[in-house]
Amino acid sequence: MHYEAGRVYHIYNQGNNKQQIFFNDDNYYYFLRKMKKHLLPIADILCYCLMPNHFHWLIYTRPEACELSNMVKPHQLYNTYKDDPLSKGHSQKLSKAIAIILRSYTRGINTHFNRSGSLFRKTTKCKDGLTKGVITVDGKNASHFFKPDFDYAQNCFLYIHNNPIKASLVSKPEDWNFCSASEYKGYSMRNICNKKLATKLLGEHITKFATTNLASQKLCKKTLT
Repeated sequence: MHYEAGRVYHIYNQGNNKQQIFFNDDNYYYFLRKMKKHLLPIADILCYCLMPNHFHWLIYTRPEACELSNMVKPHQLYNTYKDDPLSKGHSQKLSKAIAIILRSYTRGINTHFNRSGSLFRKTTKCKDGLTKGVITVDGKNASHFFKPDFDYAQNCFLYIHNNPIKASLVSKPEDWNFCSASEYKGYSMRNICNKKLATKLLGEHITKFATTNLASQKLCKKTLT
């Protein structure tokens, strides 16, 4: 995936062969700490949900998220930028951050539970909820910030928060402690999400979400297949 600045991305992955990836509360908190450490310096998290065998993020990319990681050596920069930035296998900072989170989390789980092998699917999936081209929030084309139907990212926000309900884990999304619904409801002071930016991008009527939204579930029902 080639990321561009100023866009919203729905990023998700699940356990290899749909296996469980979080085994106790400490595992969830461990993963959340890694999100804060590696994602927040380069991107804004609009919402998230960690489920027993998968996770979802809705992320807004700042310019630094799209820069090449510091793995690129100075003498490689000319040829790298001359062609496709990723053509020679050099990762953008966001891709690198995601890889670090999943790799280090897997290593920690394997050590703790005396297991080996992969934990997540090989490919972390990503969907772009925005129009083609660079459109800024405050620019002249702000009204076209999302695709013509204007609802993918909005519905995705609701869908992500409704995951615990769909899985019958809780009756209200804010009751699932590992979902950003608790931040938006003021139950958690984790401060992972940029709630102000999410409200600006998606609308206050979305960030003050309802507990159920069948349209959003229908829209995203195939995201993990």
